Amino acid sequence: MTIVDFTPLSSAAGGLIIGLSVVLLMLGIGRIAGISGILGGALGPLSDGDRGWRLYFLVGLVAGGVLYSLVAGPVGPLLKGTEQLVPAMIGAGLVGFGTRMANGCTSGHGICGISRFSARSIVATLSFMLSGAATVFVVRHLV
Repeated sequence: MTIVDFTPLSSAAGGLIIGLSVVLLMLGIGRIAGISGILGGALGPLSDGDRGWRLYFLVGLVAGGVLYSLVAGPVGPLLKGTEQLVPAMIGAGLVGFGTRMANGCTSGHGICGISRFSARSIVATLSFMLSGAATVFVVRHLV
């Protein structure tokens, strides 16, 4: 197995920042930091006060990535043309469908749910991880 772009320090720093943001959101307003729920709530019919924190969280999420890329340089491959856009959009749609089926996304279940010892989140996270491992096996060894 070849590890490409092994970055333990930036990965650990990112994990610490994610953990800190999850804890601050829970302590600050008592909400769970599941990104699909935050995004869905920001787009749905909510009171202005509930929408505000969601929009701030989402802007901070994007701004953090932009700030990191400005400091450390571009991360990962960039889409070169529209021929890669359609498969990416189909994949994003499937992920969105899966998050609705699982009543949450990997961040909500994997980070927040497991830390609260939620049985549903543990099962959902195991499903995510097993599906990801199976996909990597199929793509690398069978296709």
